[in-house]
Amino acid sequence: MKYLKTASTAFLATSILLVFVSLSSASEQPAIGTAAPEFELADQDGNLHSLEDYRNKWVVLYFYPKDQTPGCTTEACEFRDNIFEFRDLNAQILGVSLDDVDSHKEFAEEYSLPFPLLADVDGDTSTAYGVKTRMFGMTVAKRQTFIVGPDGNIAKHYEKVNPSEHSTQVLADLKALGAGS
Repeated sequence: MKYLKTASTAFLATSILLVFVSLSSASEQPAIGTAAPEFELADQDGNLHSLEDYRNKWVVLYFYPKDQTPGCTTEACEFRDNIFEFRDLNAQILGVSLDDVDSHKEFAEEYSLPFPLLADVDGDTSTAYGVKTRMFGMTVAKRQTFIVGPDGNIAKHYEKVNPSEHSTQVLADLKALGAGS
C-alpha cells in the first residue's frame, strides 16, 4: 500500500512538471496590432522572400501542416481559385509549412498554385508565429493564418480554419479592413 501511495505521488508530481514544462515552452503568438515577426524563407523555386519585400501590401500568411494532404490541398486550391480577387485587393498570399523546397515545388506544380509556398524547414518562422506543434509524431505548423497589414503589423489572426471556406472568409475580412480602397 505504501509503495502504491509513493508511486501515485511520483506520477502526480511528474505529470504536473510535464504540464508546466509544455506550457512554459509554448511560443506566444503575435497579437493583433503588433509587428509581425520578420522572416526570410525560400519558395518552391528557391527564391528568398521576406516580410519586408511586401511592405505596403496586405499579406495573407497562411501556415499549414503538410503538402499533398487533403485539407492543405483544399485550402491551397481555394486560395488559387480566388487569386485575382486577392490581387485586386493588393494582397499577397504566402503559404508556409515545414516541408522543403522540393516538396513545395511538386505541390505547387501539381495544383498550379500561383503564389509562393515558403519552406520553413528549421521551424523558426513557425515558432515565431506560435504555430509549430507536433501532430501524429511529426513536427508541423498548425493550420492558422495571419493577415499582415501594409504597415507590417498583424491585422487579423485565424486560429481555427475551415480549409474549404477560409479563402472567402479572408477576402471578406480584407475588404472590411479596407484593403483595395
